[in-house]
Amino acid sequence: MKVLLDECLPQKLRHYIENHEVATVGYMGWSGITNGKLLAAAEDAGFDVLLTGDKGLGYQNNLAGRPIGVVALSAISWNIIRHHLPAMQKAVDDAQPGIVKAVECGVFSRPRKHGRYPSP
Repeated sequence: MKVLLDECLPQKLRHYIENHEVATVGYMGWSGITNGKLLAAAEDAGFDVLLTGDKGLGYQNNLAGRPIGVVALSAISWNIIRHHLPAMQKAVDDAQPGIVKAVECGVFSRPRKHGRYPSP
């Protein structure tokens, strides 16, 4: 399958998607293109799957009947995603046209400082 890696995800992620042809939005010259137009460009270029960190993409665009599937990760930080590579790989492997598959990776949160003011 041909997989398009959205620009919101770490570009090094392309090295961890096995057994598929992977290109990035930047490599394709599509940086800054909005979701609907990006989906259309990806379909026209023959991509089977869009891998994104945009969890709302499936809600913002009607994918029914479209030839491309979407895998949406719940996080965009490499430090979080790297712990969920097998789940991401399985979702890409199992991607279906017209369907959004969500992969729960957790979310990034900063540790809270105790007390009202930070310690010196």
